[in-house]
Amino acid sequence: MKLDKGVIEELMVAPGDPADLGHRNTSATKADWRTSSGKSSSKDLAEEDLEAFKEELATAQELLYATDTYALLVILQALDAAGKDGTIKHVMSGVNPQGCKVVAFKAPSAEELNHDFLWRCAKELPEQGQIGIFNRSYYEEVLVTRVHPDILTQQHLPPGTATGKKLWHQRYEDINAFEHHLHRNGTRIIKFFLHVSKDEQRRRLLQRLDDPAKYWKFSAADLAERTYFDDFQHAYEAMITATSTPWAPWYVVPADHKYAARALVGGILTHTIERLELRLPEVKGEARAEIEEARRTLQAD
Repeated sequence: MKLDKGVIEELMVAPGDPADLGHRNTSATKADWRTSSGKSSSKDLAEEDLEAFKEELATAQELLYATDTYALLVILQALDAAGKDGTIKHVMSGVNPQGCKVVAFKAPSAEELNHDFLWRCAKELPEQGQIGIFNRSYYEEVLVTRVHPDILTQQHLPPGTATGKKLWHQRYEDINAFEHHLHRNGTRIIKFFLHVSKDEQRRRLLQRLDDPAKYWKFSAADLAERTYFDDFQHAYEAMITATSTPWAPWYVVPADHKYAARALVGGILTHTIERLELRLPEVKGEARAEIEEARRTLQAD
């Protein structure tokens, strides 16, 4: 099963174009991408499509691992309660854990603050044949740090470091160059922004307070950050516009309906790996002779 090309193009921020988040729908795509199979609801259709994408992703991951040539880096960014954790849990539930690693980046440690802003993520990059998932990433350094610039005082920046807009543009340049380097060396990068509305975020945060089973998810910091909702939207707008490139595009996924967001992410992931046109390694020569000899030995045992 393949996600409609028109939907993929709609969700992708074309390099050089503005992200235009204010005009992007947070609950639906313009085109209906769900497979019609007699299901009665949009949720049922989306969940059925997600299952199909998960099967294809599992097969694609095996090829990725077997060829041992490319790595896949998936970056998920979003505001609080947008569904990053659930998306990872549901979309990646069918892949082999041996070939997939999830890293969640929290506030940087003292050690991490003594390195450049890319360091802590660079050392967690996936190996060839592996899928790496970053739940938040180095993009926090042009998002949270931009909204809360006092954080910069903890980063031990040298005298003369750029400030204001110039600093953010320099970091965009560094990120683009870093990702271009990774792409040239076989790491394919897919970046998702889960686009959730302020009303839906409020509803989800209230759910955490109304359900004792979800109390553990609540943090007073979530409410504090919510007061900066518009500031974060502006920071995301500038960041996505500046860093959606031909080698590492951004996809803005409507996330007000979790079931739809998960299916769309799954479809884009399978589409990206399929474009690599991977094939199982061909075994010939001495290696093929060894296989035949091993078969004969086992058959005679």
